[in-house]
Amino acid sequence: MNNKTGNTGKPTTIQLTGIKKLYKIGKEEVAALNGIDLIIKEGEFAALMGPSGSGKSTLMNILGCLDRPTLGSYKLDGEEVAHLSDDQLAVTRNKKIGFVFQNFNLLSRISALENVALPLVYAGVSRRERLEKAMHYLEAVGLGDRADHQPNELSGGQRQRVAIARALVNDPHIIMADEPTGNLDTKSTKEIMEIFENMHGKGRTIILVTHEPEIAACAGRQLLVRDGVITRDEGKGVVMDVV
Repeated sequence: MNNKTGNTGKPTTIQLTGIKKLYKIGKEEVAALNGIDLIIKEGEFAALMGPSGSGKSTLMNILGCLDRPTLGSYKLDGEEVAHLSDDQLAVTRNKKIGFVFQNFNLLSRISALENVALPLVYAGVSRRERLEKAMHYLEAVGLGDRADHQPNELSGGQRQRVAIARALVNDPHIIMADEPTGNLDTKSTKEIMEIFENMHGKGRTIILVTHEPEIAACAGRQLLVRDGVITRDEGKGVVMDVV
């Protein structure tokens, strides 16, 4: 698939070849993904769009190493990851990918600071270093003064900023965001998209799933998924109809 972002001289971060995801429903085999070929270069900001049932969420799960394809090749930074074990996928995710979700996925009984530090617990980082790094990233998203607040003491936009700080704390070079503005008001949406654009400006690769054409249009590249295949590959500013 063509790369329309002008990043052609940069290294390839993601390369999908012939990716299929098949499910058995009764005696029938259904293809959620039906032969995806895709190259994403280092530092791209790509948006995935598509109607309900198009396969975009399945594609996001495979890109994020949360699931494996039935067939095909997925090379992440040149390493074949399509058929790694669950443990190997978990290690790859923790090292290379930060996740941001629509519902924030914060733990309600601990502070913003402790939520941000959580991925570093799994990475075996000392408590002092965890809290220092977590505070650095909370400050980076403008929430240093809310470090001791629990999620229920924060607005939706603030909770999403905590989630972004948590995604960044392991310093991954890829950020996967699944409907990150879906539960936010207009002002918070604008603030969150500015943070994503800032991350992109610092060289991170960002893949964002959204059903909102105006949000997708902020990305440098827009990919439309229908019936398990990518049917359109557009540049920044095009407002695509997903219906």
